[in-house]
Amino acid sequence: MLRAIAPGVHVHESEFLMSNTVVVEGDIGVLLIDPGITTGELEDLGRDLQDLGKPVVAGFSTHPDWDHVLWHESFGDVPRLGTAECAASIAELRSHDDWPAMIAEGLPPEYADEIPMALLGRITGLAEGTAQIPWDGPTVRILEHRAHAPGHAALLIEGARVLVAGDMLSDILMPFLDLDAPHPIDDYLDALTMLEGQADAVETVVPGHGAVGGSEHFRTRIQLDRAYVERMRDVLDTADPRVSPGAPLEWLPDVHRWQVQRLTERGVIGER
Repeated sequence: MLRAIAPGVHVHESEFLMSNTVVVEGDIGVLLIDPGITTGELEDLGRDLQDLGKPVVAGFSTHPDWDHVLWHESFGDVPRLGTAECAASIAELRSHDDWPAMIAEGLPPEYADEIPMALLGRITGLAEGTAQIPWDGPTVRILEHRAHAPGHAALLIEGARVLVAGDMLSDILMPFLDLDAPHPIDDYLDALTMLEGQADAVETVVPGHGAVGGSEHFRTRIQLDRAYVERMRDVLDTADPRVSPGAPLEWLPDVHRWQVQRLTERGVIGER
């Protein structure tokens, strides 16, 4: 079910990791951001959009992870956009003959049979440096960075003062770094600084996974994420509640240890 979070902006939350789809209303149609996740949920989203009375006129993927490049035939054959690097990354994956099997390896087992693959990843890259999404609707600024994945973008819906954060600023997930990037720590901290610079323009933050928050949550989550990354950089134990004993997702402490191990093996951080 769509939930209005600001004038002309709605969110649909998936059962999988509280994944958020964002719908932005324009004059003649809607912009669909990161639709997901299961076939049933996408079909429900299609019916909700029909009830809204406006067709999908464009889509946007904040980054190339599988759960952010999904689509359903009910949304129509419209431009599906992403940054140039986002589109190049998913295109490289799809260039392999066995790309569906490659993606299937990383799907959550309990949802693997429910993820639609046919239209996954058909993203058109915008020209490098494009500052806003080209569509007939409210101004949506593109804030590109390299914190979590190649070509990751946060989106600032200016009139509604909503920041769509992609896979950052979550209340349930700690920062997931791009462990293959040359400078994963610096990339993440630089992105947080960039987003923090938008604080005066943000009243609502929508993470890729987790609860929608207000301006106070926006600032608090930036501080929490920065502390997590800085303590990792400085080879200090983390006190982040998302990976501490009693964490809301019991598997996250293992992911945290895996991130530390990978960064240590690469020499990005020192031995603990």
